[in-house]
Amino acid sequence: MSTTIDTGLRPFEEVNAEVRRAIDAGESEIVLTDVNGQRYIASALPRDTRITIHGVPGNDLGCYMAGGTIEVLDNAQDQIANTMNEGLIVVHGHCGDAAGYAMRGGSLYVRDDVGWRCGIHMKEYGHDARPMIVIGGNAGSFLGEYMAGGVILLMGSPDNYLASGMHGGVMYLHGGIDDALVSPTLLQEECDAADLATIADLTARYNRFFGTDKPVRGELYTKLRPRSSRPYSGMYTTAD
Repeated sequence: MSTTIDTGLRPFEEVNAEVRRAIDAGESEIVLTDVNGQRYIASALPRDTRITIHGVPGNDLGCYMAGGTIEVLDNAQDQIANTMNEGLIVVHGHCGDAAGYAMRGGSLYVRDDVGWRCGIHMKEYGHDARPMIVIGGNAGSFLGEYMAGGVILLMGSPDNYLASGMHGGVMYLHGGIDDALVSPTLLQEECDAADLATIADLTARYNRFFGTDKPVRGELYTKLRPRSSRPYSGMYTTAD
């Protein structure tokens, strides 16, 4: 079953209430048209539900997602996939700041650029809950800030303060970065066989979602990871 909801300039509370009614009624496919910055769309979206968005959704798209798929056929604003647990978000354009904030699972694919602090506080629980962010363009400052788990694949270039406070997870950087720009708490190294397989899989999915032909060769990437799970332990004192 599917339904179409025209959003226009309607308040976000009204739009989200209608989306929730459609889900509760058993609709598995929902199309939102003329979206104009409405916030919290598809909050806590359950499994087996697909939402297609025409227009630009507002902040916190897909926050606390528990499954399902969101496809945005335009740009998106800030904090998409905030504390996402499961599911898939695909953005056919750019997105704003703090995308993937505190993600705990699921996947986010952005065709173009992301703003500041993408992937901040990402975390994972084993391999059953390992969030993935794939960025086809460039990333703003503080990419992967305080990252505690998960995977970020960046096809473009990072900005300043890359992976500040990173203490878990892994980041794949196209072409790598100058070693002088790598924090002493991090390691930049060649990808191993498992990394190459992950990169190939994520890139193939990206190409399928966006109809592109990005090379799937993991040899084009370097891996950035923390040297320790407690990179700042030396900054604190303990009682004798």
